[in-house]
Amino acid sequence: MAYEDEPKIIHQHINVPDIKKIGVYEEHGGYSALRKALSEMQPEDVLNEVKNSGLRGRGGAGFPTGMKWSFMPKGVRPSYLVCNADESEPGTFSNREIILKNPHILLEGFILGCYAIGCEHGFFYLRGEFFKGYAVLRQAVEEAKARGYLGKNVLGTDFNLDITIHVGAGAYICGEETALLSSLEGDRGQPRLKPPFPAVAGLYAKPTSVNNVETLANVPFIINNGADSFRQWGPERSPGMKIVSISGHVNNPGNYELPMGTTFREAIYNYGGGIRGGKEIKGFYPGGSSTPVFSPDKLDVAMDFDSVSAAGGLLGTAALCVFDEDSDIVAITHRLLQFYKHESCGKCTPCREGNDWLVAILDRLKHNQGLDGDPDVLVDMAGNIAGRSFCPFGDAAATPVKSGIANFREDFEKRITNPPDKRIFIPLEKTGH
Repeated sequence: MAYEDEPKIIHQHINVPDIKKIGVYEEHGGYSALRKALSEMQPEDVLNEVKNSGLRGRGGAGFPTGMKWSFMPKGVRPSYLVCNADESEPGTFSNREIILKNPHILLEGFILGCYAIGCEHGFFYLRGEFFKGYAVLRQAVEEAKARGYLGKNVLGTDFNLDITIHVGAGAYICGEETALLSSLEGDRGQPRLKPPFPAVAGLYAKPTSVNNVETLANVPFIINNGADSFRQWGPERSPGMKIVSISGHVNNPGNYELPMGTTFREAIYNYGGGIRGGKEIKGFYPGGSSTPVFSPDKLDVAMDFDSVSAAGGLLGTAALCVFDEDSDIVAITHRLLQFYKHESCGKCTPCREGNDWLVAILDRLKHNQGLDGDPDVLVDMAGNIAGRSFCPFGDAAATPVKSGIANFREDFEKRITNPPDKRIFIPLEKTGH
């Protein structure tokens, strides 16, 4: 069966012409879930339906969405829902497609989430470079207001909701929920200490839930069709569908909404069209650049949170970055660490200083000027960043180094040439020159 004919949730109507316009979205069942919720369900009913569906956060952590909403203390007002649309992870591009092509499915899910947690003012946080997405989402909000889905007395009920769309300044760290909240408040985008968690003291020190774009876009289906319909796909602990962003050395890169539990092999070869030029696969990042790189022996691992974790990796955002047999893992790792070095917020020493040194050593390896022991030094340095930085950014930066050397150590060792003039190496940025 062709991908276009397979069952989908978010992608069901994503390629319908003009689906981003509210009239077309309504013609295809749009906002029926919101009408159902406001006429037939209490906020607790919506929350419980999402909890029973087993929907887990699609932004990387995989935390149960309904449980996250249930942590919000009762009777504390105001409370906030924030949509994290700061999609900046190398290899990820599923959220931007939802916003550009079908913003109303996201908006409807967001409104349902606000209703479930008692939020009367919600926020969208978009990455700073995503100008077109901002324009499309803003237009969708204006259309929803004109239809009575936002504002005072939504659809004639006592539910009120206003929405603010905030555009960040292009910092990767603001994808971390507490850094996002700091940025949203007008402060520097740096992570906060947890606890307190956002559900207790988040935006403006009030109860806040931060949810990913894809997570919220699943909610209308759940409310319209029930938790059991969502559970028809995927394993018990990771039900539903997942948008897989396939990129790299494949014939058909793109976004594919697949049942949880689909194997990496199926995703890469059945949907991604296999490796370009008929080459062999060398490896892949299963969920974006901050997840441990996998070698081909992991191709038959199922793409769900628990299976990937049991295989020693992370599903993350299911941003599947594939590279072929001719790829240079040292160059790939070096490029990723340049990104993490540039994007470090500088708050804590292990991340701020450690990434500088990782890039310096990878740079000399990339240029065939490695020294004896460099791979072990890299692993040691990465180990002193992971788990010792203020937020998960340090873990993300250390992961390509640790997993790259663990799986492809020979690529690093063959760059060791011990040039005489490189035995004492000090990066230029450390000398002030």
